[in-house]
Amino acid sequence: MFESISGRLGTALARLRGRGRLSEADVDEVLGDIRTALLEADVSTEVVRAVVARIRSRAIGAAPSPALDPGQQVVKIVRDELVALLGGETLAIRYASKPPTVVLMAGLQGSGKTTSSAKLAAWFRAQGRNPMLVGADLQRPAAVEQLQVLGESVGVPVFSQPGDPVETARAGVERARSLGRDVVIVDTAGRLAIDEELMRQVRDISAATSPMYTFLVVDAMTGQDAVQVARAFDESLAISGVILTKLDGDARGGAALSVKEVTGKPIAFAATGEKVDAFEQFHPDRMAGRILGMGDVLTLIEQAERTFERGQAEEAAARLMEGRFTLDDFLEQLQQLKKMGPLSGVLGMLPNAPKEVKDAAVSDAMVASAEAIIRSMTPAERAAPEIIDASRRQRIARGSGTQVQDVNRLVKQFTEMRKMMKRMGGGKKGARGLDQALGGWMPGR
Repeated sequence: MFESISGRLGTALARLRGRGRLSEADVDEVLGDIRTALLEADVSTEVVRAVVARIRSRAIGAAPSPALDPGQQVVKIVRDELVALLGGETLAIRYASKPPTVVLMAGLQGSGKTTSSAKLAAWFRAQGRNPMLVGADLQRPAAVEQLQVLGESVGVPVFSQPGDPVETARAGVERARSLGRDVVIVDTAGRLAIDEELMRQVRDISAATSPMYTFLVVDAMTGQDAVQVARAFDESLAISGVILTKLDGDARGGAALSVKEVTGKPIAFAATGEKVDAFEQFHPDRMAGRILGMGDVLTLIEQAERTFERGQAEEAAARLMEGRFTLDDFLEQLQQLKKMGPLSGVLGMLPNAPKEVKDAAVSDAMVASAEAIIRSMTPAERAAPEIIDASRRQRIARGSGTQVQDVNRLVKQFTEMRKMMKRMGGGKKGARGLDQALGGWMPGR
């Protein structure tokens, strides 16, 4: 995501590195590149003009810093402005003192509203809450059935009833209250375009359910159209925040970079894939770090904690330290890594990761190749790679659809890693040691 603006900003700011002093002309030259980067990212002209003016004012008027050189100061100013542009602070979710906390979901048809409702329910469950979904979209064929299927997949019950959407929403909140459900997510109907009937129905549902939050779901890939939809909904409904869908496919980032500046409302959550767990709170500071190539280690750690089984990781680490770590263990770790999403997305959160390392096609292909090679081995070969002679390597290469040199490389790197960790003995304890050891291994290097 944000590949376009990330690359351009990185190139522009790199020219400032190590500068002893910056003239106004130097700053203006970089600002020209920043302006171009923002416009090419489909950020609205009015937003670009305001942001560039703020950066220039701060960069030229800044007092010298004892800790940062002039170039670093400008980078910090750009980062601060990106954070502000993306919303400033993460939206802190509060809960009603008298449950349930009602969340109203609004948006145009096709924006991913129903799927986002289920993803949000799964997120609340992960926070230790007890949510319920209400299907108040009685207009789109099979909308309720879709919500029921999604609700079942995330383990959250769904309430709906035929008739009037407003009464259905009201009854859903009452049902949740009687069942002791502390969060209710109401999925409402959408339209292909904004019209008065759509707005009236959503306003009536809002009046009937008194939501604590009203989230507007918009497709990030529609760029400035998404921003205009947000402005129109907010003028009629007073939304609490925006949920951006398909953010993983948005190479430009115009919607994410404009919505807060134009509407004054923050991005609350972002969907970064089709899977139910590809959904996260939106952190402006972390996203700004990703855009500027500074990484997003906190999100990476959170994803790893959700994905990796701690007990299994500790056991694997202990075996690695004792020299008993096998290729079966290594294959299991690769499987866990894949659960975190596309490898390009994971690597994109690493600070200063080279562009070629973030290349999805190459990196995921490397992991797939390593998996294929290991799966083509016998149990004995996985346990003791040293028995793999020339004929076995040829057989494994044929079975995995790779070359003998690929098999050689994998076996050599794995053997060296295991020897190194055995020499270190108990120097690194637990899953952290395993993570650090595996972090230095990249299939195909």
